[in-house]
Amino acid sequence: MADAAAHYVALGDSISIDDYSGGPGRGGASLLFANRDDDFPEWRGRDLRTADPSTVFSLLATDGATTRTLLDTQLARFAQLRLRPTLVTMSIGGNDLLGAYGDTAAARQVITRVQTALAHALPQIAGRLAPSGRIIVGTVYDPSDGTGDAARLGLPPWAEAVAMIEELNDGLRAVAAQHGAAVAEIADLFHGHGLLAGDPARREPRPAERSLWFCDLIEPNAWGASAVRAAFWTALQAVAPTPGQ
Repeated sequence: MADAAAHYVALGDSISIDDYSGGPGRGGASLLFANRDDDFPEWRGRDLRTADPSTVFSLLATDGATTRTLLDTQLARFAQLRLRPTLVTMSIGGNDLLGAYGDTAAARQVITRVQTALAHALPQIAGRLAPSGRIIVGTVYDPSDGTGDAARLGLPPWAEAVAMIEELNDGLRAVAAQHGAAVAEIADLFHGHGLLAGDPARREPRPAERSLWFCDLIEPNAWGASAVRAAFWTALQAVAPTPGQ
């Protein structure tokens, strides 16, 4: 494999994987790599493989991943990749925060740990990039659409839940900016496509209502996966090469 070939690597959690959107090739990162023209004809020609047919894709994101998974497992696999990445996307932090659900003090400690972990990971990733390689960090969405209506989501009440997601995203943005990474505003794009559009807890990967982007409460369904791709794509169009690369 030639060193000049483009290489896209997706790190992080289930926001980036294929499992909840209908199978292989249908997740947000996979769609960024290669659009499924039958599902999303409006995206025809707007993917990494069309831009460069030699592009290689490595999906290292995993279901349930936390920043500990990122640091202990995914970065080790990342370091073993023979071809230096030209693009890395990352979706991380949501599962960390979910682990502190209902406890605001613990949630704030988690947010600090997520920032610390991301600050540790980004230089390692940048050090492995190809020349002009780029990094994009995604924000974390809110299935309540800002309502904080835990009862309708089948969760215990937590008055500060929406504020904690916002604090997490502010932290992700701040660390990304400090390390020259772009931000994919997944949270902003998803607003209005959770509880306000239907029942996010439904399990169908491809519901008839294309305005509902969640399934299994916290996962992106097929239509949500396309929105994840859109957020990464928008960030990619705007981002300059990572400083020092």
